Amino acid sequence: MARVTTFMGFTIPHLLRSACRLCPAHSTLVVLRHSASCYCTVNGTTQSKRKMDHLERTANNFRQEVISQAKVCGITNESETVKRLRLAITNKDFTFKAGQWVDFFIPGVSVIGGFSMCSSPGLLEREGVIELAVKYTDHPPARWIHTECTLDSEVALRVGDLHGYQESKGNGYKMGTVKLYYSAKNTNELLFKKNILGLMSALPGKITCRFHVTQQNSPICEELQPHITEGRISGKDLEKHVSKDTLWYICGPPPMIESISQLLYNSGVHRNCVFFEKWW
Repeated sequence: MARVTTFMGFTIPHLLRSACRLCPAHSTLVVLRHSASCYCTVNGTTQSKRKMDHLERTANNFRQEVISQAKVCGITNESETVKRLRLAITNKDFTFKAGQWVDFFIPGVSVIGGFSMCSSPGLLEREGVIELAVKYTDHPPARWIHTECTLDSEVALRVGDLHGYQESKGNGYKMGTVKLYYSAKNTNELLFKKNILGLMSALPGKITCRFHVTQQNSPICEELQPHITEGRISGKDLEKHVSKDTLWYICGPPPMIESISQLLYNSGVHRNCVFFEKWW
């Protein structure tokens, strides 16, 4: 566990105070853990029938020390249900690595959001911005992004890491191959499909993708035809890639994660080789 530090000469942005409501002598990590524990217990009784919120789910995960204000500088409709936010970061010490996520603080909204970056660390280095892709739900942060967020809206961000932040010391892995199975309701909901096709073209043999659509009602464009299947991802699709050297990364709603995980376990994949995150 990372060391706990206190606010020494550091001021929490004003918009965070309504969410934290703790004096500056408390550490940022304690603030987040305290907030999480308040969500999950009432009068000492755990609320087991309620869905876990973001801070509850990640209460034991490492957070970086930097909390940065950010301003919305771009909003794009990636699909009917997903918006892409482009956020200008004001703190030059704000950094992240691919695969990390942010605590998302919104002025006037007491619930803290948690969203993964969909842009690369290189974009932050070059332009000082990050991007988030957020699907509409009734969860207050997602609803705010879809119904109230505008250009120049101000928020605050804090980077978190599911496995603990580590310096780049090398992990012994050599670049291998990536096989992506990507499922959505229809082709309109296959976000970033052009980017994925571009990577497949730029790195032949290194990256391949099989798109799946489950409720497609219109003809599929030719560009996707060689790479698309109508129907859900099945155990047979995955079994062909099972080996002792394969790592599996799953992202999606909890029922989908549990279903795919079980398919892998049934195919002989060791649990230590399966990684996922649950947000909803």
